[in-house]
Amino acid sequence: MAKKTKGIAGALFTIIFLGALILLSTSLVVTKENEYSIIKRFDKIERVIEDAGLSFKTPFLETVDKLPKAIQFYDMPQSDVITVDKKTMVADSYVLWKISNPTKFAQTLNSSIPLAESRINTTVYNAMKNVISSNTQHEVISGRDGKLNAAFMEDIGDNMEQYGIHLITVENKHLDLPSDNKNAVYERMISERAQMAATYTAEGESEAQMIRNSTDKEIEISISNAQTQAARTIAEGEAEYMRILSNAYSDASRSEFYTFIRSLEAARTSLSGDNKTLILSEESPIAQIFYNINQ
Repeated sequence: MAKKTKGIAGALFTIIFLGALILLSTSLVVTKENEYSIIKRFDKIERVIEDAGLSFKTPFLETVDKLPKAIQFYDMPQSDVITVDKKTMVADSYVLWKISNPTKFAQTLNSSIPLAESRINTTVYNAMKNVISSNTQHEVISGRDGKLNAAFMEDIGDNMEQYGIHLITVENKHLDLPSDNKNAVYERMISERAQMAATYTAEGESEAQMIRNSTDKEIEISISNAQTQAARTIAEGEAEYMRILSNAYSDASRSEFYTFIRSLEAARTSLSGDNKTLILSEESPIAQIFYNINQ
């Protein structure tokens, strides 16, 4: 009888222990560093646990939904968009986003990541369509350095905040022409650039010729002015020479000396080449020197 009583007591203890374990396990909430814990009672949000650690909930009455804190990556499907000049472009983009308000996210999207990505896809595609449809194909291609992405984000604004979502960035993996007409468009763009280059070259050559003509004219004027100044200087020098010479000959004491010097210069000039013979008359100033030496 005692043995039977002990068996019943052991079984009862085991049942109580297991029940306590089950109750404890359904009461504990483990929140990790990279997640939110949403506590609900009958699908109504009671509280949001944002800090990592252990917390408790009412067993069987409250449930827990987990939401990620980390930045999420959404790869959008390829889509066609049309520019303002009616040219088709193929867009392949991705979005970086995160949950900024877990309460709003749980209330509006029922804590569903796929549903959130569906909303992101619609919003971002509409923004891309709005921006690209207001630009020409050339502007779209030249704006792939980041201008288009900034325009997408500006068009989206804070539309996703209503879902508790913060869009970090929209980036293009591929934004280009369809394969069937890419080569034709590129050839046309190359031809247009070649025409522009030829126009700029012609304008540059015309401007260069104008500069050369202007420079040549300035050089000619400078040379002419220099020649005029040189002629004026030579004339002034010759006039000064004649004045000095006139003054010298006007003085009797100096006249004979200058006459003698000029005779010597004339004699030196005549003694050129192989002819070294000089014939002088008795009246020559040079001959008079030799006569005076002999006397």
